[in-house]
Amino acid sequence: MSEWRKSSYTDETNCVEVSPGPVSQIRDTKDRSGGTLVVTAAAWRAFLRKAKD
Repeated sequence: MSEWRKSSYTDETNCVEVSPGPVSQIRDTKDRSGGTLVVTAAAWRAFLRKAKD
């Protein structure tokens, strides 16, 4: 089972969780059964670098 972490930027309207690993999974906290985005760990790291810029 994956360990999900809630974003530190989560508020009442924007809720995101991520499960890091060899592939990272991203989902909407408010709609956990609504689907999961799956990306490689390298793609997730690249996204985080760009988001911080």
